[in-house]
Amino acid sequence: MGEGLDKPKVEITSQSTKVTSGTDVQEKLIVAARVFSDLLKPTYGPRGLDKMLYKTDGTTAVTNDGAKIVAELLVKHPAAKMMVSMAESQEEDCGDGVTTTMLLCGSLLIEANNLFRKGFHPLTLVEGYEISLRAAVSQIDSDVSVTDDAKLLAVAETSLRGKVAESALDVFSPLIVEALSTVFKNRGEALAQHVSMFKTGTGGARDSRLVKGILIRRRVLMNNLPNDIRDAKVVCLDGDIKIREMVRDTELKITSADALDSFIGAERDRKEKIFRGILESGATVVLCSGEIDKDILHLLCDSGILAVEKLDSTELRNASDATSSRIIENPLDIEESDLGFCGHASWMRKPSTDEVEDVIRIEDCPNPSIVTIEVGGAGETGTEEVIRGLHDSLRATSLALGEDVLPGAGSTHSRIAHAVRTASENQGGRERLAMEAFARAMETIPATLVENAGGEALDRVLELRASSLSESPVGISQDGKIWDVDGVWHPRSVIENSLESATETAMGMLRIDQVISARGD
Repeated sequence: MGEGLDKPKVEITSQSTKVTSGTDVQEKLIVAARVFSDLLKPTYGPRGLDKMLYKTDGTTAVTNDGAKIVAELLVKHPAAKMMVSMAESQEEDCGDGVTTTMLLCGSLLIEANNLFRKGFHPLTLVEGYEISLRAAVSQIDSDVSVTDDAKLLAVAETSLRGKVAESALDVFSPLIVEALSTVFKNRGEALAQHVSMFKTGTGGARDSRLVKGILIRRRVLMNNLPNDIRDAKVVCLDGDIKIREMVRDTELKITSADALDSFIGAERDRKEKIFRGILESGATVVLCSGEIDKDILHLLCDSGILAVEKLDSTELRNASDATSSRIIENPLDIEESDLGFCGHASWMRKPSTDEVEDVIRIEDCPNPSIVTIEVGGAGETGTEEVIRGLHDSLRATSLALGEDVLPGAGSTHSRIAHAVRTASENQGGRERLAMEAFARAMETIPATLVENAGGEALDRVLELRASSLSESPVGISQDGKIWDVDGVWHPRSVIENSLESATETAMGMLRIDQVISARGD
């Protein structure tokens, strides 16, 4: 007997470490995929339903936004965390297509599991999926269409369908296009963050409108400050409008009334100098991030100048972008070239409420690089969901401004499935079966649209396969029937990124042969 053969094995892990291997690993991956698919599938498409989220802090939210739902889930399994990370990446990159990505990834894993049971090696599946992805991207290249004004409006409408904002689709879609077009003309680019949202708290969604400027909630310090300034000249100050305070405590010994008068007069002169600096610049609206001295405020008021204090950095920057003004730190350094312009400056107070904030409007700016959508609606939860839908639509539409578009309604994914099946005919090995599985996974998108519309998914998918050779895009209508796609478009990057993320995540999971848990669960 060799030396040491009777000794116990060396322990390199703690006893609480649990190792899962073989088919059990794949089964857990599929379970994670199925959970997400079953959770998000009913929310997909124009006939998708909402989820009510009861959050850990006791608040609730009603939404069918995939990114919002996934973000609120408390996920433990590492495979599920991979899918959550995939969803977050899609949301960050495109702002839309999260639910599509989750459904595709889940379907790819479910199809892979069916082949695992037949003895397929994971790497054979990975290779087949890689070939399929290349064929899919090639099909996308041939299906893209150049974006025009009509397609841009259609992108905005497509992104809003199935959401709360759809109730005012004819209002919001033009607003989104106009907002982004205005910003693009003045900035040279247009992103979702260049369009602010402002909740009015009154009326309904159809009362929403575009403001070429900004709206700010701040308390106006004096009731007699000017409230209707036309063709206003705006200055943005990052700092206080007051005499600079001493860093150290200082005591002044005053021995006579004349000395006291001299001291008070010197302080008054310094305040007068600050006021003169603002007045002589020609500014009629002053927006600052700091505090405004009460004496200076009275002087400004008497001169017909509206002054607002304590704006945060984002509000001040937005005001600067909207009015085309420069942000100045010292009121004594203001020059006429630093001023911005707006057609109308006003503020409104609701005397019947206990609100301590007024609404300051800086609007009708001639060349705004920041605009605001004023969202109507009295319900807090409903308005928040409208804003969430608008934000997604803004993201998608902003992408469409700079790239080509692809037809929606399941048309693109159906054509991808056909292209992959055609490409599989050139494969002689087992990869061909993996490619066919990939094609079936692509058909999950039109099948889900049919199911949520109350139709027979299998029948419609088979009809769609027969229509895949059509030159015009054919997809699923809102009532779950086959139709020639009209007015349903997505930015190329939303569909392409979704497809690539889902496939790459699925392939990454298929390469896993063991799950090692040091926690023992």
